[in-house]
Amino acid sequence: MNLIVRALLQSSSSKFATHSHHLSHDVSKRNDLTTLIFRAVSYSLIAAFIFIQFSCSSYKKVPYFTDLRRDTLVVETVKNYSPLTIQPADILGINVTSRNPESSSIFNYNLNRVNGSSYDQSSSNPITGYMVDPNGNIHLPLVGTVKVAGLTTTFLSDSLKNVLLTFYKDPVVNIRIINFKVAVYGDVLHPNIYTLQNERTTITQVLSMAGDLNITALRNNIVLVREENGKRNFIPIDLTSKKLFESPYFYLKNNDEIYVQPDRTKYATVDRGYRVTTLALSGLSIIAIVLSNLYR
Repeated sequence: MNLIVRALLQSSSSKFATHSHHLSHDVSKRNDLTTLIFRAVSYSLIAAFIFIQFSCSSYKKVPYFTDLRRDTLVVETVKNYSPLTIQPADILGINVTSRNPESSSIFNYNLNRVNGSSYDQSSSNPITGYMVDPNGNIHLPLVGTVKVAGLTTTFLSDSLKNVLLTFYKDPVVNIRIINFKVAVYGDVLHPNIYTLQNERTTITQVLSMAGDLNITALRNNIVLVREENGKRNFIPIDLTSKKLFESPYFYLKNNDEIYVQPDRTKYATVDRGYRVTTLALSGLSIIAIVLSNLYR
C-alpha cells in the first residue's frame, strides 16, 4: 500500500513539474513576443520620425523670394539693366542688305557654316561670324578695321549703316552676338552650356533653362563667375530674396558661369536612405519573427 501511495505521489509531482515547466516556457515566450513587437513598433516610429523631420526642415529652404509680398501687386522700376556690350572674343553675325543685294552680300559670307553645310546646325558646325580680336576690332570688306569692343549691337548696326551709305542705297544692318553662352553646373536638373538668343537674359531665366534647382540645392549660396577687364569675379547670389531683381548681376553677360552648391542633404540623403532602409528592414524582420512564433 505504501508503495502504491509513494508511486502516485511521484507521478503527481512529475506531472506538476512538467506543467510548471510548460507554464514557465509559455510566459517566457509571451515576454519574448512582447519585446519583439515593441522593438518593431519602435523602429517603425523612428523611421517615420526621421522622414517627417527631414521633410519639414527642408521645405523652409525651398521657396524663392521669401521677402516678396504675395498678398498685393508689387511694382518696381527697372534700374539695373544695361545693354550687353561687345567684348574681345565675341563672334558677331552681321547681315547686310540693300537695294543691290548682290553687291552687299559680300558682307554676309560670315553667316555660312564652318563646314559649308547649312543643313548641319549642330554646335560642331557653328556660323563663321566675325571674331572680335584682342584689341576689340573686327575687319570688314570695303570698310576695313572697325573698333567694336564696348559698343552695343544696336549702336554698331546704326554706325555701320551710316558708313555703308557711301557704297549702297538704303542699307540695312543686323548684328547679333552668336556665341553668347552661359554655363550652368552644380545641383541643377540639367547642367550644361546654354547658347542664348536674347541679349537681355536673366539669371532666373537661365536657371529655368537648366531645369531649375534640385530640391537639395542651396538657394542662398549660388556663385556667379564673371570675367571683366582681365579679372575674374566670384559673386554670391541669393535666390531667397527679391533683392536679386535689383542686383547689377541679375542680367547675364557672355561667358558667365553659374555654380549651384548642394546642401549637406545631397550626401546625407544617400546615408539617411541607407539608415532608414536598414531600420525598416529590421522592423519587418522582427515582425516576421513575431508572426512565425504566433503561428508555430
